[in-house]
Amino acid sequence: MAAIVVAGGRTLKGTEGVVTVDQVDPGAETISHEGNETVPAEPATSAITAPQPPKPAPHSRAIDPEIIVPPELPAEGLERVEPREPLSKLALAVPPKPKMPDDWNGTKLFQPVAQAAGLIEAKGYSVAVSGIDIVRQDETCSDDGKSWPCGIRARTAFRAFLRGRAVVCTVPPEGGRDLIAAECRIGKQDVGQWLVENGWARAAKGGPYVEAGDKARTTKKGIFGSPPNLSGMPAMPAAPSPAPQAPSSILEEVDGVLKPADQPAPAQ
Repeated sequence: MAAIVVAGGRTLKGTEGVVTVDQVDPGAETISHEGNETVPAEPATSAITAPQPPKPAPHSRAIDPEIIVPPELPAEGLERVEPREPLSKLALAVPPKPKMPDDWNGTKLFQPVAQAAGLIEAKGYSVAVSGIDIVRQDETCSDDGKSWPCGIRARTAFRAFLRGRAVVCTVPPEGGRDLIAAECRIGKQDVGQWLVENGWARAAKGGPYVEAGDKARTTKKGIFGSPPNLSGMPAMPAAPSPAPQAPSSILEEVDGVLKPADQPAPAQ
C-alpha cells in the first residue's frame, strides 16, 4: 500500500511502495505518483478540525442524574411569574424613620428660667410647652367672688418644679429668637403633663392632656381651686420709726458768737 507524506511543502522520497509527491496542487482533484497511479487530492486544510456548534446550556444543573432525574422542561422555555402577595403586613419591609438632628431625642436646656407656667427661656431659646394653654403671670383667678393672682402662683409652682434642672425639649440644635412650641421633659417626667394634672396650666383643646385637665378641674387643683391660705404666714413687721436727724452743725450762733450747741441729755 502506498503512503503519501507531505511536510512543510517539501517532497519526501522514499523507497518503493512510497508515493513521491513533487508538488501539491490545491486545485487538482488527483495527485500523480510513480506507477501512473492517481490518488484523490485532499485539501491542505483537511488536518484542521471543523468547529463544532456550541452545545445548549442546560437550564439547571443535575446534582446526581443517576439518583435524581431532573424535571422535564417545556420546549418553549421557562416563564417568570409575579410573586405572590405577602401573608400579612408584618412581612412588608417598612422604610426606616428619618433621623432628625441630634436624633431628635431632644436638646438639653441648662439653667432654665420660667417666665410663666409653661414658658421656658434657656440657652438662647424661648420655648412654650406644647399641648397646654400657658397661664400668664399677670392672670388673675376668682373663687367665691374673691380674685387672686393665680398667674404668679402658677409661675412660682413651676419654678419650684424646675429647680434649675436641665430640661430636654424637642427643638433644633440651634436656638433662635422666635417662640418655639415643643414637647419638654425632665428625666422621664412630661412637663406638660405635670403642669396640667396639677392645675397650673389648661389643657389645649384636642391636645394630649385633655383628660388630665378635666380631672384637675374636677378636683379643683391649682388655678381651678381656692386662693392659697396665707393665714399661717407671719405678719408683716411694723415699719420702723424714722431715725432722728443729726444737727447741721455742732455750733450755734448766740448774739453773734458761735457757741457749742446744747447736747441732749444722755438717756438714763
